[in-house]
Amino acid sequence: MQSAAATSPSQAGGSLGASLVVLACGVFWGFYWLPVRALDDLGLTGPLGTAAIAAAAAILLVPSALAGRRRLWQCPPVVLLSVALGGAAFALYSVGLVYGRVAIIVLLYFLTPVWSTLIARFVLGWETTRMRLLAMAVGLTGLAVMLGAGGQAPLPQGAGEWMSLIAGLLWSVSTTGIRVRSALAPTETSFVFALGAALTALALWPFLPAAPLSSDPAEAWRIVAIALGTAALWWVLSILGLMWAVARLEPARVGILLMAEVLVGSVTAAVLAGEHLSPAEIAGGVLVLLAGLIEIASDRRGRVVKA
Repeated sequence: MQSAAATSPSQAGGSLGASLVVLACGVFWGFYWLPVRALDDLGLTGPLGTAAIAAAAAILLVPSALAGRRRLWQCPPVVLLSVALGGAAFALYSVGLVYGRVAIIVLLYFLTPVWSTLIARFVLGWETTRMRLLAMAVGLTGLAVMLGAGGQAPLPQGAGEWMSLIAGLLWSVSTTGIRVRSALAPTETSFVFALGAALTALALWPFLPAAPLSSDPAEAWRIVAIALGTAALWWVLSILGLMWAVARLEPARVGILLMAEVLVGSVTAAVLAGEHLSPAEIAGGVLVLLAGLIEIASDRRGRVVKA
């Protein structure tokens, strides 16, 4: 049993700024399913839409990667792997949005605080507050309620839900590695992130059904416009901010603050796509959001449990 160290005012200010950036990214990503499904409707079905978006983002970030090529070349492989793994996680999550209901896909992905807390405690030996352990238990309960709402076993159903579950685990591993070892600038990190996502989406292509591409020039231009716009807004600007913040926050806090995406994604999917949740699913979602509130309100200087 040991007390956590006090946080200095400068550290607290930096942590607050990084937390606000992550929260804003979570809200923004709640709308991400719209362009992903738009590309699917235009013919870039399955993982192809995600591959196009991630590839466009990598291309947009090439100048930054060239400017920082010395740091990239000297970067330890474990750091590059951690960042690329984060891109792989986002690719799985993005593809999952095509194959499942938005709210369920988002909530399964946000099992990340559970994985992050377990990794921090049992792999890295970091201190874990009792309030965070409570938040983890409440979050798991909420997800079990949601997945078992139809009377079935509380397990993911279908390819989209399984991809989202795996994505959350990979993202937790990635953010832990980035925080512990990364010395890359956000632009260089984002380039590796986008490249990892593009390669992952392309690797999924042979295993998931995809319709033939349209030969209509008008649709081709719409596809290019949506892919580039989504890449610039979500995969460059938003990810730049997220990569900057991830290196300054504990992985579990990152996952919890990003839960703003749960609420935004669920509401927009209900309003725009008619994907309504049952009362049990809503109750489970409320528990997941409550878990985030518990963690955020926890006293960082309170009692902790050591691995």
